[in-house]
Amino acid sequence: MRRLWGGLFGQRARRRWLHLIVGGALFMPYWLVGTVLVGPFAENGNAFAGGLGFQLAAYVVGLPLVAVTALFPLARPMSVAAARALCGVAPGHFADGPARGPAARARTAGWLTLHLGSGALVSGASLALPPFAVAVAALPFSAALRASEIGRFWHLDQPWLAWAGLPLGLLMLLGLAAVAAATGALLARAAPRLLGPSPADRLAAAERRAAELAVRNRLARELHDSVGHALSAVTLQAGAARRVLDGGAADLAFVREALAAIEETTRRTVGELDRALGLLRGDAEHEEGVGPGLDALEGLLRGAGPRVALTVDGALDSVPETLSREAYRIVQEGLTNAARHAGGGLVTVRLEARTEELEIIMENPLPERPPVARPDGGRGLRGITERALLLGGSAAAGQADGVWRLAVRLPR
Repeated sequence: MRRLWGGLFGQRARRRWLHLIVGGALFMPYWLVGTVLVGPFAENGNAFAGGLGFQLAAYVVGLPLVAVTALFPLARPMSVAAARALCGVAPGHFADGPARGPAARARTAGWLTLHLGSGALVSGASLALPPFAVAVAALPFSAALRASEIGRFWHLDQPWLAWAGLPLGLLMLLGLAAVAAATGALLARAAPRLLGPSPADRLAAAERRAAELAVRNRLARELHDSVGHALSAVTLQAGAARRVLDGGAADLAFVREALAAIEETTRRTVGELDRALGLLRGDAEHEEGVGPGLDALEGLLRGAGPRVALTVDGALDSVPETLSREAYRIVQEGLTNAARHAGGGLVTVRLEARTEELEIIMENPLPERPPVARPDGGRGLRGITERALLLGGSAAAGQADGVWRLAVRLPR
């Protein structure tokens, strides 16, 4: 009994009933247009005085007008918003955005016609039937009602017969609730089919997810390369300065140089971190094209320590902006790896800017003991490989001739 009552008057049933009433309210302009069109065929040219048949004719004329309205781009987003809020259907079953393609527009037209058409009937019954049902239920208690047309219509004009009006009126109200609940359930079942995503919608959603994933990966690489390098460089410089101070004969010039490198590295990294967070916020000034390039390479090498040798073959200022920025990040990550594993040995960086490609070769001594592998395998070399592949190039890293070598080729 409780389940039946909840199905007729529960929260979900009430929301669906409201959804139907909204559809009936939206149908009113179409019904008024229908009355104008069928008016010349009614008595005295007035469809309102033409009886129930002309009212139904105006209703039928209004339905195709609803279907035509559904072809406008905003029809599906508005229908989805109303159905998602009031139909009790999971949000994932609905498509986003305007309908794409004739099939999706046809399904949207079918939904809007079904919603407004059924809503007009249910809302009309919701306005007219309750007062009538209450009057029928009140027949046993009112002689005036028994003498009215209502009592004579139901043949309940006698006091002993009028008591049948009480259950009859209640049955009318229950029947209205049952019809509204059944119609709302029908709309809820049809909503995923008529407002669900089409193949074009699924493809567009997949493209959006791929674009969002690419932005997330890009942000992760930016944060890993800039912040990771800065922490490694600062740790290296601070450790070297501490060892000099602990040695007794303090080399103040070396300590001053290490502190200056720390200051420059942290200042540069704060700007890079701000740009990376700007990508996350979607700020226009932090879009693609803004970021350090090969022209900032000298400052990067100064922050990495004194045991870094740079060799440049060719003109770096002729390298395209995107390629220059990605090459900077590759060198930055290579220096980070060298700071972790080279043990303070000399790190050589060689850039060759040829006509057709940019080649980056970085070498550092192998550590006396193999480095401890991270549980996740690390992200540095993986990020370098991703950057190279996105630009159509290649990256290789490993032991060669007694050193650790990173070789990256990027087409121009």
